[in-house]
Amino acid sequence: MPRRVFSWIGIGLLVIVVVFAVVYLWDINQSYERIQARGTVISTPYGDIEYTAGGSGPDVLVIHGAGGGYDQGELLVQAVLGDAFHWITPSRFGYLRSTFHQGATWDDQARVYALLLDRLGLKKVAVVALSQGGPSALLFAALYPERVSSLTLISCGVASSGTADQAQANKKGDMLKMIFQYDFLYWITTKLFKKQLMGLMGATDDVIDGLTPQQLKLAEQVIDYMNPVSPRFAGVSVDNTAKMPNERIAAIQAPTLVVHATDDMLQLYHNAEFASSTIPGAKLSRFERGGHLLMVVEQMAIRPIVQKHIIDNTAKVIP
Repeated sequence: MPRRVFSWIGIGLLVIVVVFAVVYLWDINQSYERIQARGTVISTPYGDIEYTAGGSGPDVLVIHGAGGGYDQGELLVQAVLGDAFHWITPSRFGYLRSTFHQGATWDDQARVYALLLDRLGLKKVAVVALSQGGPSALLFAALYPERVSSLTLISCGVASSGTADQAQANKKGDMLKMIFQYDFLYWITTKLFKKQLMGLMGATDDVIDGLTPQQLKLAEQVIDYMNPVSPRFAGVSVDNTAKMPNERIAAIQAPTLVVHATDDMLQLYHNAEFASSTIPGAKLSRFERGGHLLMVVEQMAIRPIVQKHIIDNTAKVIP
């Protein structure tokens, strides 16, 4: 009798493993098909860069965060911009089909943005950046002031810090980097430990527990769109080690809007304070709740202020 029980347990476990394997292979294949179905790749002296574009209206360069790619940029467009703008969403170095070269810097990435705009025949754009898309967006604005009509930073990394809170945030980043090495590890984490993953991504338990069904759907879409992770791992590694812009942002001339939550546990609020106090004339839109899921939690509040910032400054010329 015990032997029969153990046999049935073994069969049950085998069935569970097989089902998980089938679901995983189906999901991950769908993810690879999704990222390969879109995106244009062009060559530059710094390597290839992949991008998508769409919409009509004022031109906006949309820079994705860590774990992203052009597809995360498109989610940012969907959440904040809509179709009232002509958007361009590049994949940064090491993400999807954009080249990663050892030793590449965020300055190099900023130069590639300029080359991409040259190829598209665009002289000047608004720039919207999310999370770790901030450093290259800031440097693009600093290096090419004549090409940026406005700059919007949403939960962005800006400056380095030696505080204990920053050390804790860095640990979260290192754990995410570890998970991002393998497609299966990330996938299974999203299925079994989604709340914990959101915590690693900088959201407090209160924020996660308070998500409405619509907000949860968008948050899960952001997480699911990071599949597959292995074509993004080189980019994640760069994001974790590259030097922050720090005081160089004082050279930025573009009208700048900084949007950040005080309870962000991944990109700490000191980034917003530093940016708003260092970039001449920068405006800070502070939220008390939302963590690093601020774009999700406060989407309806952020959307109109970002759109207004872009539209109000589109026609202005930086001397």
